[in-house]
Amino acid sequence: MAGGDIMSTPNMLDAVNEYLASRRRLGYQLYIEGGELHRFAEYADGLGHQGAITIELAVRWAKLPTHGSPLYWARRLDMVRRLAGHQRMSQPETEIPPRGLLGPSYRRMPPHIYSHDEIEALLQEASRLGPRGGLRPHTYRTLFGLLACTGLRISEALRLTSAYVDLREGRLTVVATKFHKSRLLPLHATAIEMLDSYARHRQLYLPRTTSTSFFLTERGTRLKYHKTILTFIDLRKRLGWSERARPPRIHDLRHTFAVRTLLRWYEEGQPIGNKVASLATYLGHVKVSDTYWYLSAVPELLAAASSRFEVCCLDSAEREGAHGYETSHSSFR
Repeated sequence: MAGGDIMSTPNMLDAVNEYLASRRRLGYQLYIEGGELHRFAEYADGLGHQGAITIELAVRWAKLPTHGSPLYWARRLDMVRRLAGHQRMSQPETEIPPRGLLGPSYRRMPPHIYSHDEIEALLQEASRLGPRGGLRPHTYRTLFGLLACTGLRISEALRLTSAYVDLREGRLTVVATKFHKSRLLPLHATAIEMLDSYARHRQLYLPRTTSTSFFLTERGTRLKYHKTILTFIDLRKRLGWSERARPPRIHDLRHTFAVRTLLRWYEEGQPIGNKVASLATYLGHVKVSDTYWYLSAVPELLAAASSRFEVCCLDSAEREGAHGYETSHSSFR
């Protein structure tokens, strides 16, 4: 009987698993949030906590990492806050931490914009990965090269299947994106050549693989997100980038693609207003404002935008002056 009572008593881990399952049915991946909430559940259950979530419990867990930043604490609390909002539907006594209780939980950091030399160094170092003569170095060199020349999110690249990489038409089909929107991405001829070379090498190395994923491991299985992150961190150390105050991230390859594209358009005198909407679609941004963010986040782009604004103002002033001159002379006729 006592054992039955224990089994019937809901614990925090059950609550977290139910919450994550309901969110994932809606299409959310929740890799990071899922891990953090499982740690919250382990903490709460380890304390013997019974019943609904309380603000005191949530804050105490959020601030557990003594060396964590206030931003990290606030993010952890936000995760529990969303869990508590879900739990209140079945447990009205659940306490939901007020928004911003530990300060802001989100701050966009200035991106690292890779130089051409840095990208080349990253790809060269990826080529030196072991095993010698294996598939792994080809996989990572091609993967990071694709991120650099398309601005794909790492999760989008890892979800590519061979059916979504159309080398004949020269385009990618990106499905199940961050915001559940699919899109077609045209590829540059050099990107098509790179992907085709990898596909041929992969076929020779793994002629009998049953996986449909485009990027594969040595064993012919789909390349996993956490393994990719660990490999990138290793490459970053080898290149000496880990010693920097703000080491480059994989996601900065996406930022670099967006910034270089906008800078090229500025240099070519392209109509940025129309072009930004196209870039937003290509990148899979839900809001164009997410793309315009680069103008203020990157000094080079801010300077280019200011220069373009100044030229436009001067052109406008000259046209108005010429029009005024013509008007004043026409009055004498």
